[in-house]
Amino acid sequence: MEMGFSIPCLFVTSLLLCIQLSSAIDAPIKSLQTLSFDDGYTQIFGDSNLMLLRDGKTVHLSLDEKTGAGFASQDLYLHGFFSASIKLPADYAAGVVVAFYLSNGDVYHKTHDELDFEFLGNVRGREWRLQTNVYGNGSTRAGREERYDFWFDPTDDFHQYSILWTPHQIIFYIDSTPIRAIRNSKAMGSAFPSKPMTLYATIWDGSTWATLGGRYKVNYKYAPFVAEFAELVLHGCAVDPLNPLSSCDVGFDSSNLVSTELSAEQRSAMVSVRANHMTYSYCHDRKRYTVPLPECAFDPGTSRLYGDDGLKFGERKHRRGKRSRIDSSI
Repeated sequence: MEMGFSIPCLFVTSLLLCIQLSSAIDAPIKSLQTLSFDDGYTQIFGDSNLMLLRDGKTVHLSLDEKTGAGFASQDLYLHGFFSASIKLPADYAAGVVVAFYLSNGDVYHKTHDELDFEFLGNVRGREWRLQTNVYGNGSTRAGREERYDFWFDPTDDFHQYSILWTPHQIIFYIDSTPIRAIRNSKAMGSAFPSKPMTLYATIWDGSTWATLGGRYKVNYKYAPFVAEFAELVLHGCAVDPLNPLSSCDVGFDSSNLVSTELSAEQRSAMVSVRANHMTYSYCHDRKRYTVPLPECAFDPGTSRLYGDDGLKFGERKHRRGKRSRIDSSI
């Protein structure tokens, strides 16, 4: 089975969008090697709920009544490209959260940074949802969440999820198509992640908030819930977090990183994904932020598509509960 960098347009409503996504497949990695588990990662919890296959090139994380599971990179990184092919649990998965993210909360307790892919399970017959989030310098009260519908079935096959983090920009990718870009601007200030972070992958019980604000819980009758990770790419500047002046290790070659400037074709694909599949944006959530966060530019054409709660019109009747693990009551 070929994994990653495939875009079956199962749920795309626009033929133009399908064409744009397919043409945006110029891989963002030039020639980065994938790592086996032992070469770059370590288990952080879950005991036997973490299983290695294919000589450590594939990792299964399971959630059951006893525990979830997770692993982390052996090093901390200051910028880089981080990627994995992920296949999510099928069938009933309400309350299940699968996460692929960068964080330094264990080192910088009050000023931590974080970049998140969070996959939120659903009841049978309803699709998984994706949430991205960005924190910088402990700005957890100012969550920058966005949520999206998938244009494919993420439980049917592997798909590549990637984060490019440079001093100037952060880009989230699905199958080489950018879905979100955050520039390091004066407006964001210290809210732009700037300290070394560890890469994590976890599966856990998010019953209190993940599906319709906690309305649907994890039903362990369907356990174990298994998330599969493969094609692990860990290409960054490994540093000592206690020595900010330390240089990158010899294995880091910044020339192998993707261009931090998106092409016109990539930008067009990103605009289409966001227009067709983004269902919530913090920039449109006027109930939560009466004064928009400084990086949120007002666009009348886009703003009219969203209500005061940040939900895209047409989504409200399907989701009464919302948002993040930070505040599920919003």
